[in-house]
Amino acid sequence: MDAPVFSPGTDFWALTAHKAMPDAGFTVLSRSATRSSCPPAGGAKANTFRPPFPTMTRMNAASRILIALLAVALAACQPGEQDAPPPAAVGTITVHARDVPLTHALVGRLAPTRTAEVRARVTGIVQKRAYQEGTDVDKDQLLFVIDPAPLKAALDEKQAQLKQDQANARNDQIKAGRTRQLAAKGVISRQALDDAEAAARASQAAVARSRAAVETAKLNLAYTRVTAPIAGRAGRAQVTEGALVSQANASLLTTIDQIDPLYVDFSQPMEVVESWRRQQAEGDVRLDKPGQMTVQLTLSDGSRYAHEGHLDFTDMRVDPDTGSVSLRATIANPGHQLLPGMFVQIELHAGTLRKVMLVPQQALLRDGNSAYVLSVDKDNKVHRTTVHARGSRDGNWIIDEGLSDGQRIIVSGLQRVRAGATVKPEPWAPASASSAPAD
Repeated sequence: MDAPVFSPGTDFWALTAHKAMPDAGFTVLSRSATRSSCPPAGGAKANTFRPPFPTMTRMNAASRILIALLAVALAACQPGEQDAPPPAAVGTITVHARDVPLTHALVGRLAPTRTAEVRARVTGIVQKRAYQEGTDVDKDQLLFVIDPAPLKAALDEKQAQLKQDQANARNDQIKAGRTRQLAAKGVISRQALDDAEAAARASQAAVARSRAAVETAKLNLAYTRVTAPIAGRAGRAQVTEGALVSQANASLLTTIDQIDPLYVDFSQPMEVVESWRRQQAEGDVRLDKPGQMTVQLTLSDGSRYAHEGHLDFTDMRVDPDTGSVSLRATIANPGHQLLPGMFVQIELHAGTLRKVMLVPQQALLRDGNSAYVLSVDKDNKVHRTTVHARGSRDGNWIIDEGLSDGQRIIVSGLQRVRAGATVKPEPWAPASASSAPAD
């Protein structure tokens, strides 16, 4: 390698040129004159200067090794030669067709199966309340006593009138018999006979009227003892002793509710009710009990009610304001734990769905067009599978269209994959065993 050439007056630290050092694999810079670009006067030959340092012209062995290592490291960092990332690990489950109960969570209100308003049927003063408010009473149990004295007197009067009419009827009957005998002999006219027979018939009618009046008086007297028309729980008394009640105003005395069993009133959209009927007719849904949908109640404290009820009435009219149909279930209440007017949570069992899949809720994705899941084939390739969800149960979606028995779907790691990618499937473990949808 030629040494750099310096002329007189040269600034030693000014850079003028650089030459390659082929044996070292890099370039060494040299310095030359920068203060004057003119050649020496008189055409004199420039003096040459060689640097006194031999290491400026040839690199030692250690530097060469370091440079070679740096070159290898730079080559390894080239983008085109990087290794491909490993497949993303995802949690998957294998879905299987199964029969799933079709349930609906609703809110309902309890109502008595029978309600009787106990009202006064005669006019009088209340003498006694013969029951304890808020307790259960039997049918025909005495509840109130109304002063019977005026009605007893009215009965006596009617009975006396009956006796008088009966006496007059017997007398008129005897007269009519005698008149017939005289008319047969021609002693009296035919008109006299007709008058006597008419008087006898009128007397008989008066007797019948008096008997009816006596029966009415007896009924009124019996109504002074107010009894329970049905068995049930008697409510608060609406009158007290000494109050005047009247038949004309139908004074309310108390109310009796039959609370065993109880009705559970609720409503559902008409399209839901129609879908039940259609699914049952097509065989997609099988009722647990023939011809009956069952209900299970959850009380306000979150506990399950011990007894199960059944749907027994569906209204034939649709509410024009809400588009809903009124439904009613009957449920046993032997311990009288439930009371009319309570709001309860209802789990309506509308039957059992046949051959559907359960998919964890986080595995179901939605876009503007449909619901779908990401499935994994035998080559661990990801595919988008469009599905139809018809409801939920225990944290899982119920899928009735789109999936096949034994198909693998991704539950966790969805944000790291897309359709067409290769993944590393791993069994997904649910938070609790009760929410596991697959076997």
